[in-house]
Amino acid sequence: MVAKVEWHPSELYPRVGFIVTNMSRPAERVVAFYNKRGTCEQRIKEGKNAVIWTWLSCWSFEANAVRLQLHALAYNLGNFLRALAIPEPIHHWSLTSLKDKLIKIGARLVSHGRYVAFQMAEVAVPRALFSDILRLIAGLRPPPDPAPA
Repeated sequence: MVAKVEWHPSELYPRVGFIVTNMSRPAERVVAFYNKRGTCEQRIKEGKNAVIWTWLSCWSFEANAVRLQLHALAYNLGNFLRALAIPEPIHHWSLTSLKDKLIKIGARLVSHGRYVAFQMAEVAVPRALFSDILRLIAGLRPPPDPAPA
């Protein structure tokens, strides 16, 4: 058994937790192991809630396998976006927030003579923040090769 006591500056009393295990390691390594396990379980919970990868309602095993792979791809793309193309003000957003505020937003397609424009509401994400996200995504692409002389 390992007792874990955490003191936080803004709290009056410490947080006390116990880990009961059959591991024969030093207490610091047991706590580190269970902290990593908790992080892993948070990622699984996030996949269940944001991507809904447990929703496999097809009749055949093969169709459900494909659905699960597509859900895993969506989860990985969301984490890729969160890790590399999210500005600092919204870096703490969960995958559910990213999905609801960036992906599942309504837009109106306006077609003019020479161009097509998307008109989106600025309720979820302001224009400046959305342009920062697009700039960061564009920065992930390597620069084009120079034209041969």
